[in-house]
Amino acid sequence: MTVQELPGAAAYRPTPPPAWKPLTDPAPLLPDPEPYRVLGTDAVADADPELLLRLYAELVRGRRYNAQATALTKQGRLAVYPSSTGQEACEIAAALVLEERDWLFPSYRDTLAAVARGLDPVEALTLLRGDRHTGYDPRTHRIAPLCTPLATQLPHAVGLAHAARLKGDDVVALAMVGDGGTSEGDFHEALNFAAVWKAPVVFLVQNNGFAISVPLAKQTAAPSLAHKAVGYGMPGRLVDGNDAAAVHQVLSEAVARARSGGGPTLVEAVTYRMDAHTNADDATRYRGDSEVEAWRDHDPVQLMERELTGRGLLDDEGVEEARAAAERMAAALRERMNADPVLDPMDLFTHVYAEQTAQLREQAARLRQELAAENDQHGTEDGGTAR
Repeated sequence: MTVQELPGAAAYRPTPPPAWKPLTDPAPLLPDPEPYRVLGTDAVADADPELLLRLYAELVRGRRYNAQATALTKQGRLAVYPSSTGQEACEIAAALVLEERDWLFPSYRDTLAAVARGLDPVEALTLLRGDRHTGYDPRTHRIAPLCTPLATQLPHAVGLAHAARLKGDDVVALAMVGDGGTSEGDFHEALNFAAVWKAPVVFLVQNNGFAISVPLAKQTAAPSLAHKAVGYGMPGRLVDGNDAAAVHQVLSEAVARARSGGGPTLVEAVTYRMDAHTNADDATRYRGDSEVEAWRDHDPVQLMERELTGRGLLDDEGVEEARAAAERMAAALRERMNADPVLDPMDLFTHVYAEQTAQLREQAARLRQELAAENDQHGTEDGGTAR
């Protein structure tokens, strides 16, 4: 018996449910065909000169920070460092658009964004030094722990932003991720939840061309990563990731939209990773020097410096002042990182539970006995009388 032969079938007239119809007009959600730019365009006339000078100073400091951190890996003071050289405009803009009450959710490459937001440079590098602790209190700084697993920080940002809105808190979360992270399930789940809930969150994708050695073309066939936004019902914005003024403007608009109840935005910043993925990576195995050199002509520090000097807002003295300030930061970082950290093995049990379990107390007692025995042994070997 077919459906048509069932009793009452003549009165059955299937109609498409409302979910079959577009919930949103997709046209306003689509990104522009070309990345948005400010520097070198007519739009720069509307830019705040003080903001441009601040962006420049932070870019210079950020470039020096990346160079110093990379040098520390070669000296054995850092276990690993994922440099953001070439991506400083994204990092700086992400930090500066947020209010103090807002939250930043960085990935492992975003130490510079955390430092630009005010985090102590040494604390930002603590995790990469090999210490199991984050190095800082996330609640104090409103910076989530540096996230090494790809894209897992994105659902966390959505959850925090949604919870803040339910509580009536005027908080926006900005979550940073690389182009490789957009291939993870966490990315898609986060965007879907954020759009459905209209959570006050901004997603910043730093498209630096490679997920370690995998080029973008092997990850997606979409016109751009920003185009993925329309599938979830949020706006997608495409911006020149080496133009600090443009990134700052686009992110500022996205943060304002989120704060006013407009919901999330996906921003793709097109940039380039000048250094290798980390100090453990050999980038020459998957890209040529000519490609890297071509991007040096679009260096974010030089773009801003040329704009400011061309408009008479920056002179040689200003350039030297910015570089000197960056050198002082690097010297202080180098000196502090050269000091061996004082580690207490008993910290293993400090931050596991608010109230230690019986098993943890037993393990802690055993470790104390072993440490005491070791100290006694060293005392005897050094000529002491400990037994």
